[in-house]
Amino acid sequence: MSETAPIASREAALRIAHAARVLNGLDVKAFVGALIDRYDLPLTENKLAQVTVEDLRGILAGDHAEENCVVGVTLDALKAAIKRFKGEGVEGSDLPAIEPYADGDLPRAIRVAIASNHAEQLDGHFGSCERFLIYQVSPDIIKLIDVRGTLEADQREDKNAARAALIHDCQIIYLQSIGGPAAAKVVRAGAHPIKHPKGGAARDILAQLQKHLNTPPPWLARIMGVPAASLQKYEDALAEKSAEALLLAEEA
Repeated sequence: MSETAPIASREAALRIAHAARVLNGLDVKAFVGALIDRYDLPLTENKLAQVTVEDLRGILAGDHAEENCVVGVTLDALKAAIKRFKGEGVEGSDLPAIEPYADGDLPRAIRVAIASNHAEQLDGHFGSCERFLIYQVSPDIIKLIDVRGTLEADQREDKNAARAALIHDCQIIYLQSIGGPAAAKVVRAGAHPIKHPKGGAARDILAQLQKHLNTPPPWLARIMGVPAASLQKYEDALAEKSAEALLLAEEA
């Protein structure tokens, strides 16, 4: 890993600071050092969300931890810190909440990624955004089903390929900008990049897309794997002619 790798994502740094606060004002610098020793760089919200009470007890007490005991830190404080690691009770966090979703919940839906830096905003460039917001979009419902940080992907040798891999299950990605080579990797991963330079509220942009799901234009129909609404009349006419030809052949 590069020596210049960032220590933590913005969200992870915020969660660590709040956790240190409930741990009797633990020194944040020392706390970060202990977390790095255990989880390596970079520290991300995903890594913090996996930490258990027992993990945290071991991190704080090192080789001197006794079962169910950490000197100077109560069990309640440990539990409170774990909640902060998971994003609960963290003031100033702009990480949006993920909505419950299981495959198949939204028939006729497509999966869309949004390049984002703040809250539920389309305000990111493909190669520098902090996260991808992942939405499931049906003709009637828009659900935020995942938030995927990009910090770990940026430590890979091919950063753009690693970022593209994060959205491999998406059919569309909205972003403010993307370079040609990066766009090729996104397409290779199975997603269709759409530039939206002005950005804006993610759900407003998705609502515009949502309007076209029932009668998709050719480019969207191709992505969805359904007939294009604008071409349907020609297909219907062709089907009628084929039926007439078959009928005439039977009568002959």
